[in-house]
Amino acid sequence: MLLVGELVANSVKHSESGRRPGGVVSLRVYDDGRTVRVEVVDEGSATDIPRIPSQVDPFRESGRGLWLVRELSSAWGWRKDPTSRTVWFEVAD
Repeated sequence: MLLVGELVANSVKHSESGRRPGGVVSLRVYDDGRTVRVEVVDEGSATDIPRIPSQVDPFRESGRGLWLVRELSSAWGWRKDPTSRTVWFEVAD
């Protein structure tokens, strides 16, 4: 739940989906019995490359979302197509 919340919050805060009325953020969840994959799809942004800070300040209220995703998931990544951006992570049993 933590990682899902981080990705959805990032999409709303940092993508065109969250900047315009009627913007859409979609959540997809896949479970094959061994791995759960979560994908958050938004409308992208001017800076489409998700960035993970090299240093995380434990006293800041923001800026740790993708760091948490990287640290707590089995795998993560992103992809862009002409109309959207997808950020995903997997958690293996």
